[in-house]
Order: sequence, then structure tokens, then C-alpha cells
Amino acid sequence: MPDIWEHNGRYNLLRPCVDACTRASYRHLRWKGSLPSEGAVIIAPNHTNTLMDALVVLQTRKEPTVFGARADIFRNPKAAAALRFLRILPMTRERDGLHSVVDNYKTFDEIDSVLEHGVPFCMFPEGRHRAERGLLPIQKGIARIAFRSAAERQTYVVPTGITYGDFFRYRSTCDGIYGEPIDVNAFLREREALPEAKKYSQFRELLSERILELVDMNPQAKRLSFWWILLFPLWVLAALLSLPMWLPAEWLCHNKLGDKAFSNSVRLLFRLVLTPVLLLIWALVLCLTMPCWLSLPLLILFLFSYSIFYDGLNWLHDRRA
Repeated sequence: MPDIWEHNGRYNLLRPCVDACTRASYRHLRWKGSLPSEGAVIIAPNHTNTLMDALVVLQTRKEPTVFGARADIFRNPKAAAALRFLRILPMTRERDGLHSVVDNYKTFDEIDSVLEHGVPFCMFPEGRHRAERGLLPIQKGIARIAFRSAAERQTYVVPTGITYGDFFRYRSTCDGIYGEPIDVNAFLREREALPEAKKYSQFRELLSERILELVDMNPQAKRLSFWWILLFPLWVLAALLSLPMWLPAEWLCHNKLGDKAFSNSVRLLFRLVLTPVLLLIWALVLCLTMPCWLSLPLLILFLFSYSIFYDGLNWLHDRRA
């Protein structure tokens, strides 16, 4: 089995499609700051919007990034294989039981290999997501990984803030910031005389403070322009073209999801999987039933129809608010 950080042709082929669907999930997706160009880099974002958090971090680099995710989603062998293909490693938590935490040491070895080869590792230090402003307590895992890496190489932990205009609306806004990196080696040198438990505690407190500084607690929601009312016929057409994507996605989000924070992840996955299938179907249907001068613009409209539909849906929602 190849190392998770190594070149993977199939991953590189899929990556542009995932990136395009991620960017199209937001009216704007903006990012500030950058990662250190040298040393081992551990990215530490707040965790509020499930899979979308990892996908927006992924947008900041064309090169690979390896992620950590909770280990329970790896229980199915097929799911585990798919997640590994996506460069995601399982991270067990203390509440999963001591016997499970032992499995983390295998993952730690892989993370060491990732960092040694200059690939950033991104983990969500809260250990779980919560679709709310603020930050849950930082868990010990990120300190363990950072301290272990610092014993072998220069290591930085990058506090990262992600702010969504809305946690549950598709086509909302997203702003991300890479903060000032924490030099883990310098942190440990300055606290060499402290007990190990104190080092962990102070590191978690420092990281928590740095992440909170980067999260906008009161983002200003920007409503869509009133010009949308003039585009209503176009919106209806876009809704019809993309109906096989948004209808099952919305049914699943409203009827089957116990955790609504997964809603936008579900909507993105429907778009990612069904867009190429529907593009082929619409191309055949339109080209066989309409002249080229009409079928080609409709096919181009289809590519944007999913976004147009949700923008219009959000506009209608704002009018009712």
C-alpha cells in the first residue's frame, strides 16, 4: 500500500472536480494568510461545518494536504478505503475508549511520515464539530502530534479560523484565515522545566486563544440583490435543469439527516456525483431535440443551474425573513 502522502494519479484527476464544486458551494470563498514554507506544518482550524471545513482548507493549496477525521467513520472497510484515497487518516478520541486510543499510535507514525516529507497535516483540534460560533475545548491530540514532531524536526502549528455566513444554507459565504504559526520547538524550549501535563495545558490554551482571534463571531450576512426578481424566469429554467440533483439532496437533508450540519456536505456530494451524468444526459436530449444555437446555451446554463437555483432559493428565503 502506497504512503498516503505519495503521488496518486486518480486523486489528482478527481481533485479539480472537487475543488470546482467546493468553490461553487459559496457565493464567495475568500482566504487570507499563508502556511510556513519550511518545516513540518500542522493546520489547526475550528470545526463547524463537517466535510466542508476540510474542503475549504484544501482550496488554499494545489499541492496535497492530509487530513485527520474521527475514527468511527472508518469502520466500514469500503468507507475506510475511500477515505484513505482522499488522504484522510483515522483519529480516535478519548471518549471512544482507551483501547481505541491505542490505535492512534499507528496513525501517529503515518502523520510523522507525512510531516517528514513536507506535506501539511490538517486536524480539527476540538475533536468534533458544532455548527455554532465559538470554539469547543481543544483536545490533547494535536499537542501530542506537535510535540512528537518537534522532537524530530522544526514544527509549526498554524491556528486557522473559518467563518461561514450561514452554517446550513448552500451558496452562503466563507472566509478563512491562516494565523501566525506557533513555533512548537520554541514553545517547548521556553517551558523545558515545566511538567509534561503543564506543557500540554498551556499549548492547548494558547492554540484556543489564537483560533478564537481568527473567527468572526458576528459575520454580516449579505443579502442577494433585488435584481434577482428580474431573473425569475431564468431561475425557473435552472431549477428544472438541476432538479435531479437538488430534489433528492433536499429530501435527504430534510428527512434523513439527524445532524443538519451535514446538509451542505450532502448538497456538494450530489453536485459532484451527478453533474457529469446529467451533463451527458442533457447533451443527448437537447442535441437530439433542438438546434445547436439553442441546445448549447442550455448546456452552459446547466453547468451553473445548481448554483442559480440555490441563490434564488436564498433570495426567496430572505424576502420572507
